[in-house]
Amino acid sequence: MKPKPMGPIPSGYAAIDGELAIGGRTASELVEIAGRTPCFVYSKVHLDQRVSDLRSAMPERLGINYAVKANPFAPVIEHMAGLVDGFDIASAGELEMVKAAGIDPARVSFAGPGKRDEELEAAISAGVTLNCESEGEAHRALGIAERIGKAPRIAIRVNPDFELKGSGMKMGGGAKPFGVDADRVPALAREVISAGAEWRGLHIFTGSQALNPEALIEAQSNVLNCAARLASDIGAPLHKLNMGGGFGIPYFSGDAPLDITAIGGALGERFEALPDSLAATDLCIELGRYLVGEAGVYLTRIVDRKESHGVTYLITDGGLHHQLAASGNFGTVVRRNYPVAIATRFGTSPEEVANVVGCLCTPLDRLADNAYLPIADVGELVAVFCAGAYGASASPANFLGQGPAAEILV
Repeated sequence: MKPKPMGPIPSGYAAIDGELAIGGRTASELVEIAGRTPCFVYSKVHLDQRVSDLRSAMPERLGINYAVKANPFAPVIEHMAGLVDGFDIASAGELEMVKAAGIDPARVSFAGPGKRDEELEAAISAGVTLNCESEGEAHRALGIAERIGKAPRIAIRVNPDFELKGSGMKMGGGAKPFGVDADRVPALAREVISAGAEWRGLHIFTGSQALNPEALIEAQSNVLNCAARLASDIGAPLHKLNMGGGFGIPYFSGDAPLDITAIGGALGERFEALPDSLAATDLCIELGRYLVGEAGVYLTRIVDRKESHGVTYLITDGGLHHQLAASGNFGTVVRRNYPVAIATRFGTSPEEVANVVGCLCTPLDRLADNAYLPIADVGELVAVFCAGAYGASASPANFLGQGPAAEILV
């Protein structure tokens, strides 16, 4: 059977005594610390390095925000608090998470359509910036603020007239549930300001998971042009501009790491020639997957090895209920293999083609198809990389009563 290529294993992972090591500990040791399999292991070293590299590449003026939705594991949030400038949340539940981590609500912004009244009230009471997604949401926020006697901090999320080319998920351009259409933003902003709200600025998010630096450079240029034009039309300064994110990571064969040096260089040139309407604006980008995705590994144990019509199956105690994206069931049209390895034989030469599947009674539960791997048997550990974002919290953990995986930060 012809092997199917796997995605590239992220840099920074090595072997100790023939096993995958994370944070200086072998996979077997990490499973003991976690207490069971399956488990997610997140690496502080990778998180620190990623933010350090990003700051070195980007203009000093640019702030970095962490999108909590990518990985809301409490120790990860607490660790990121010392690395980034701000946090972006998408629910009252995430608001409670950042508050529990001791993060100042003044560092937090709240985006997402469909905010409930109780969520708006919680955010206003805490002093979080609301990125309002519609006129109706802004009006509800103003009404709640008047009722509780506290001025809301309000920004407007813009649905721009352009998109991020090559984006895995397009979040701007054309009809969208996200944000206020650009031509309607100035009128709403003036209304918010005249109502006595603390005007915070704009949030312009165009897409996610882009690996083409030229596309991101173009999108960032368009964002700055759009913000400058809107600021002039509004007639009030922008205290902050959230330029969105979109930085992708390599998941599949043929993907290459994003060239952040090129992006930072182009952004630095733009910052040197900003119009007066943005001269005093706090500028930031909002990243989730790019910051934490490659810092996570999902470890699952082989519980059975079988053959069917000449095909070898390594059946694990994990699966799509923890790694929906790796299974190909999280928006992927054509299923491709994530980077996968036999953690207990890390660095060993491959000898067989095998399918790595999960424990669920559905043919959708696949972690690797026709993967060229070292020969592995019952009891050994499989590692799925790029598991630090949209894994544990974005997968149906309770499907078939399986329950969540363990999580640790090392």
